[in-house]
Amino acid sequence: MSTIFSKIISGEIPCYKLAEDDRFLAFLDIRPVNPGHTLVIPKQEVDYLFDLEDDLLGGILLFARPIARALAEVVPCKKVGLMVAGLEVPHAHVHLIPFSAIPELTFSRASAMEPDRLEQIAAAVRARLSGGE
Repeated sequence: MSTIFSKIISGEIPCYKLAEDDRFLAFLDIRPVNPGHTLVIPKQEVDYLFDLEDDLLGGILLFARPIARALAEVVPCKKVGLMVAGLEVPHAHVHLIPFSAIPELTFSRASAMEPDRLEQIAAAVRARLSGGE
């Protein structure tokens, strides 16, 4: 199936990586709905989130939790929301989106962000995840 996410996992396409383990990868969306918009994906290629094996389906939220907490500390917001759509890339994924009001949670707000700003956010989140700052 080799999607853009598979190419990101393999390193063929660079990303603003926040966290990674043997099963999951989290990176900033380069067309964020809001600053800090993060994609969390399983490394296993499965098209539909609810087709994931139970351990991956539950594991993706456990993997996402510390990232959401770090985002909330780094990006001004009231909460970090979780959205699942899955139409744009045929590889299971969830969106972590910092927000302060419900109308912000729409993909129609997505727009490109400057690479320097993306790297600044990524570095701050990685620092929080590693116990820094």
